[in-house]
Amino acid sequence: MSYAIDEIITALQVGAVQVANLLQKRDVEYSDTENTSGDNQLRVDILADRLFGDILGELNIKGFASEEREEAVCLKQNQYAYDNDAFDIKSHSLLVAYDPLDGSSLMDSNLTIGSIFGIYVDEFQGKNLVASLYFLYGPRLEMVVAKDSKSMHYLYDYTKHTWEFIQRLELKEEGKLNSPGGTQKYWYAKHKDLIESFFLKGYRLRYSGGMVADLHQILCKGGGIFSYPATTDSKQGKLRNLFEVFPFAYIFESAGGKATNGSERLLDIHTDSVHASTPCFFGSNNEMQIIHETYKS
Repeated sequence: MSYAIDEIITALQVGAVQVANLLQKRDVEYSDTENTSGDNQLRVDILADRLFGDILGELNIKGFASEEREEAVCLKQNQYAYDNDAFDIKSHSLLVAYDPLDGSSLMDSNLTIGSIFGIYVDEFQGKNLVASLYFLYGPRLEMVVAKDSKSMHYLYDYTKHTWEFIQRLELKEEGKLNSPGGTQKYWYAKHKDLIESFFLKGYRLRYSGGMVADLHQILCKGGGIFSYPATTDSKQGKLRNLFEVFPFAYIFESAGGKATNGSERLLDIHTDSVHASTPCFFGSNNEMQIIHETYKS
């Protein structure tokens, strides 16, 4: 199993370098299609999705799911077979769910964006995650991989064409960064009061609108709180379980932090569809205790 996971990670590393090269062009034009979340797709979203899909299609895995595709892809004899039942397959094989370009709407302002991956065994459920990783396309190409209860940080060296280890990411009990997602106009009063309470304690606002960049900053700085709550216009939250929420929950727990929907551990949530979403909070332990106390009632 460990060898197969490493094989997937190695293949995705190759893809990330190719995506990073794609992003050197300022291709910020929108296509005439929307993804399953109702977001207009940039042409580069489609290219990145195809690139990673092609890579995964060549691996000996059961299937994959992408935020940019309506259904999971069941791989049969290395051929794509779109199958509504792919989500329900229960066998001892690996599945990959990914967001090919998180935060791509930030491309026009040249802010850091990323790709997120969760590697699952048997079926797409948070409890079945065996590894997670993400890539950052910013001033440098970097990667964070979580497996075996460790979150490890790497840098791509373009001169050597190798991934160099930087550090193990470990969260402190408390941080000082506050990254509040969602449109404030639609926040519930309870959440508004919660966010304001962190600012009154001296927390600094750090929010770019890109999940990868904002959560990575909290991990690198040693702690803080990222929130994307239920809102009056999106009562189940906006972020997708399989492609964004579960992979980052796994990474934060591997770094000594916690991840919750306010009342339940994120990785314990049952997912009944590929594109299900949930409110989510990620952070170090003291901040997450405050979240629990706020949302338990």
